[in-house]
Amino acid sequence: MTQTLTKKVLLAAPRGYCAGVDRAVETVERALDKYGAPVYVRKEIVHNRYVVDTLAERGAVFVDETTEVPEGAHLVFSAHGVSPAVHEEARQLNLNTLDATCPLVTKVHNEVKRFARDGFQILLIGHEGHEEVEGTAGEAPDVVHLVDGVEGVDKLSFGEDEKLVWLSQTTLSVDETMEIVTKLKEKFPNLIDPPSDDICYATQNRQVAVKAIAPKCELVIVVGSQNSSNSKRLVEVALQNGAQASYLVDYASQIEEQWLDGVTTVGITSGASVPEILVRDVLEHLEKFGFHDREEVVTAAEKIVFSLPRDLRPANREKR
Repeated sequence: MTQTLTKKVLLAAPRGYCAGVDRAVETVERALDKYGAPVYVRKEIVHNRYVVDTLAERGAVFVDETTEVPEGAHLVFSAHGVSPAVHEEARQLNLNTLDATCPLVTKVHNEVKRFARDGFQILLIGHEGHEEVEGTAGEAPDVVHLVDGVEGVDKLSFGEDEKLVWLSQTTLSVDETMEIVTKLKEKFPNLIDPPSDDICYATQNRQVAVKAIAPKCELVIVVGSQNSSNSKRLVEVALQNGAQASYLVDYASQIEEQWLDGVTTVGITSGASVPEILVRDVLEHLEKFGFHDREEVVTAAEKIVFSLPRDLRPANREKR
């Protein structure tokens, strides 16, 4: 008699929304409630297709440039942050701005300003063209030098007496970033570290959770969008830590049946900009293929909450 193999899902935790994304999405929702549609948003508020489409249905208008916004309108800056030049554009157009920049991104902006003021050349580890990198580098473009991958180290040249510090995009792979830092320090022994870790707690926690499940899974499915840096890193981390295959999907409908051939254990996680409803859809979809057993693997508890922009905070209620 042939024994039926038990099919199982390992669900990584933490996963999905982080405090910065939660704050950014709620900023747009509250702005629509308070001011009515349209509320303009520069770039995608977070890098997730479902979130952007849902907010657009409510009346959010997403634009690529500040100059596309009508004078005097309400404009939300995305969670990824913007440069001082973008803030100035908004002032010139008399826009009513709401800054949904993640506070952890703002921290890196402040580090750039401080080190630039102190005469440092800043080596910013990150991905060229990413909105967060553009905003961060825009704080001091004359002294910020992008290091995109290990190969980016070879392109740098500084004198022995140059004051150097490294900073990073908040959504990178922790392991890859430290590999780049090691190579930077080999080339520039006088390079100093940032005062605190720039890669955000949520990015690190989601990578640690994937590392815990990947060795036990033939397949890891990461729910997230293709333009989401932290989601793409989760696919890489899964493959580097034992998963035979890993794929990034926006929706359950994108899962291909052949991915599941011969698979008995599927790992599931989601990027920091992904609502839990999309993960539930994936779980329901997998049930059609016999994956009924689920185990949540918890590696950390997240309790951080960030305050909304002041104009959108609920009015203090009188004590009874």
